[in-house]
Amino acid sequence: MRVDLFDFELPQELIALRPVQPRDSARMLVAKGDAPFDDHTVRDLPQLLEPGDVLVFNDTRVIPAQLEGRRGDARIGATLHKRIDLRRWQAFIRNAKRVREGDQLVFGGGVTAIAEERHSDGSITLAFEGEEPVEVLLDRAGTMPLPPYIAGKRPTDERDYSDYQTMFAVEDGAVAAPTAALHFTPELIAALDERGIQRETITLHVGAGTFLPVKADDTDDHQMHSEWGRITADVAERLNAARAAGGRIIAVGTTSLRTLESAAWEDGTIQPFEADTNIFITPGYNFRAVDGLMTNFHLPKSTLMMLVSALMGRDRMMAAYAHAIAAKYRFYSYGDSSLLIP
Repeated sequence: MRVDLFDFELPQELIALRPVQPRDSARMLVAKGDAPFDDHTVRDLPQLLEPGDVLVFNDTRVIPAQLEGRRGDARIGATLHKRIDLRRWQAFIRNAKRVREGDQLVFGGGVTAIAEERHSDGSITLAFEGEEPVEVLLDRAGTMPLPPYIAGKRPTDERDYSDYQTMFAVEDGAVAAPTAALHFTPELIAALDERGIQRETITLHVGAGTFLPVKADDTDDHQMHSEWGRITADVAERLNAARAAGGRIIAVGTTSLRTLESAAWEDGTIQPFEADTNIFITPGYNFRAVDGLMTNFHLPKSTLMMLVSALMGRDRMMAAYAHAIAAKYRFYSYGDSSLLIP
């Protein structure tokens, strides 16, 4: 399938550089089947779902995975992408042509790493030196890895350390936020509980590959980066029971959706899961585990635009995005939301 089928023009002023406050006051475009689009706010969510439905959140926590430093006299930047083991991470390197295998990279706070191996996707394995846990080193030397469409417009600041973290974040390891869940507040959760909407959490450590553009002309030629995910046995059991009782599984974010679909059998049964996944969902995909998706508005020609088009149909999603642009919804990580029910 041609990648340019998922392209659209977005006015730059609609790219959100800060989230709205309070979080659940963000706007939400609702698309259900072929019904007309409805404009709501996120705090309307309890009334848009039915008792017995289940919202599935990603509990990953974003780590300060953006590093600035030097290789000799050359300035370099590193964005950690995926953990390999306790001391080694794959990283995308800015000015990577100045880095060779075996070089020592020096970051702030006395943090150093050895460039070990260059991979086919352009990333490099970094082995952090010393005895301190890498998490401690990152807290000292790293900054929040804001997406390029935000970081290119303004510097990271203290607000981002809370703004770019969901209220469900407990499992360290993501280098990008599961942004659909940024809209949730304790007040909204209380309203969902009162309505009888169930909640479950799973884990997918989002990698920096989520920001990379699709460079291929055809979707068949694009290689997804792998990310580590987990669904525990008790969560899988409760999700299957809820669906058997007539409840719908609503993924909060594409990261939750991809984890659920990676763990599902052909009959839709969700299995316990703890593995890497590089699932790439494009139109024609047969969804097995989810009945709907809450998600932000995505980049043109991105794998996530392809995913929502697979769920709702490409023409339907292009019409939804045209509606959102005309109505001046705010786009991307700090932007507004959508609720998609096929």
